[in-house]
Amino acid sequence: MLEASNNNELPVIPGKRYFTIGEVSELCGVKPHVLRYWEQEFPQLEPVKRRGNRRYYQRHDVVLIREIRGLLYEQGFTIGGARQRLENENKPEGTDKNKKQIIQELIQDLEELYAYLA
Repeated sequence: MLEASNNNELPVIPGKRYFTIGEVSELCGVKPHVLRYWEQEFPQLEPVKRRGNRRYYQRHDVVLIREIRGLLYEQGFTIGGARQRLENENKPEGTDKNKKQIIQELIQDLEELYAYLA
C-alpha cells in the first residue's frame, strides 16, 4: 500500500490510534461527504462506528483513503477501476496451478544446478 509518497502535499499522519472524520478529511484533502461515499464504494474501507454512529478511522484507514485519493485524483482512475485495482492488490498472486508450475520449474532448475556442480 502507498504511504504519503504519492500524496506529497498532504500532512504527515500523526501517531494517534483513532481519527475523527474531520481529522481524516484534513489529513487526506477530501471532504467528509466524499469519505462517507467512499465507504459505500470501497468495501475495504470500514471505520469503527461508536456512539451515535460516529466514525473513527484508524491509521490503516487513513493510508487506504490516501491511496484511493491518489488513484482517483492523481492517476485518473474511475471509482470502479480504483475498486478493482485495490481488490487485485489484496488477492494472493497466482492460482494453485501457477504455484505448482513454479515449484516444478524450481525443482527442475535445482536439479540442473546440482548436476552441473556434481
